[in-house]
Amino acid sequence: MTDVPRLVLSAPSSGHGKNALAIGLLAALADRGVDVAGFKVGPDHVDAAYLGLAAGRPGRTLDPRLVGADRVAPLVARGARGAGFALVQGSMGLYDSLSGRPESESTAAVATALRSPVVLVVDVAAMGQSVAALVHGFRAYDEQLWLGGVVLNRVASARHEELLRAALDDIGVPVYGVLRRHDLPAVLPSRRQGAVPALARTGEATRAVRRLGEAVAATVDLDRLLGLARSAPPLPAAPWTPEVDRPAADPRPVVAVAGAAGGSYGHVEATELLRAAGAEVVTVDPLHDEALPTGVGALVVGGGLPEAYAEQLSANRRLCIAVAELARTGRPVVAEGAGLLWLARELDGLPMCGVLDAVGTSRDGLVVGYREATALTDSVVASAGAVVTGHKEHRAVLTPRAGARPAWSWDGGAPEGFVWRGVHASQLTVHWAAYPQLAARLVDAAARAAADPATARPGGVPA
Repeated sequence: MTDVPRLVLSAPSSGHGKNALAIGLLAALADRGVDVAGFKVGPDHVDAAYLGLAAGRPGRTLDPRLVGADRVAPLVARGARGAGFALVQGSMGLYDSLSGRPESESTAAVATALRSPVVLVVDVAAMGQSVAALVHGFRAYDEQLWLGGVVLNRVASARHEELLRAALDDIGVPVYGVLRRHDLPAVLPSRRQGAVPALARTGEATRAVRRLGEAVAATVDLDRLLGLARSAPPLPAAPWTPEVDRPAADPRPVVAVAGAAGGSYGHVEATELLRAAGAEVVTVDPLHDEALPTGVGALVVGGGLPEAYAEQLSANRRLCIAVAELARTGRPVVAEGAGLLWLARELDGLPMCGVLDAVGTSRDGLVVGYREATALTDSVVASAGAVVTGHKEHRAVLTPRAGARPAWSWDGGAPEGFVWRGVHASQLTVHWAAYPQLAARLVDAAARAAADPATARPGGVPA
């Protein structure tokens, strides 16, 4: 068991302001000297990155579908080590689930698994006494849920606040904060920019986080919220540890992960697993660095790299050439999500790295959802027949969809992705915490390639 003061911040549905409030709450407490940690329910790299920027430590995603429900509490225990406050930001409504499995994968299910009190953010702009009926319904819907109180957003006036407080007092629900209509400014960078502003710690992103922190500090009772968080019992699990079963490599292969100063475009657990497997992990910024770090023997591009940066990726020709050369010589190159597009010949007419003989085209519709995938080809991360659960979220598609040696297949879809020499590229994003063997295979392949590039491909057969 692990003592972690914690809260789950949720809402009746999307659009109530919980994202801005979560970021502001972490920033406000950090400004008071509290060591804080932020988590996001679901596969959302963007929200997790901003929570990380506000907290000053990596934000982590908590997705029961991707990591398994039994790993959620251990991942929180690891990510909140030494913290005086951990905040879990929910996804959509409290009882909603991206996968249609609310009993095990909703924010409510995560809160119950974590034995955490829930604070509900409610947009009351068009609501009066009905707020009591709404909140009572959320509290009564699941008797296992611990609804600790509410924060009211977009309150119209002092009279409106008085009415709302009286209604909630009648049902015994504490109010931890009251924000007027414009107290939470719309200052966060466009979501189209993805996690880039947060990970790059741009002036716009850092100013936005600071302003949200100031707004929350002025409107929310931080001391009472800390008291509620400290009333949570110990987490029912020991911290997750990035243990990988493989002998230490000598010398340690250098693995570059795509990212920026604030972290990688993948899950932080993937980086921790690579280090545990014996790799020296360095960061390469695909938008600004013109060369791979010295001595790099492998490259990992996580699923959080946004598609919107095609022009910047294309313009960085020197790095594109370096990535293509790394792949040509048989070194492992693993790309998920938009990283696959970066490796293509071109995207929307813009030249990319040219590692894969495929062309990307952006479309209006969004492809999104979970996939139970089976590896079709031995690769640097998976053996043929391995089964994983991954997530897809992209607008651009590739032609062809798969190479001669596809990466994955799943029910209802044609084979997808590319395996070529040491390259494994797919628009499917996998959470490596659920599959630590991915990191072990990658580090093994990097060590073999350093000794003899011909052995980088599984089985030691040159491409």
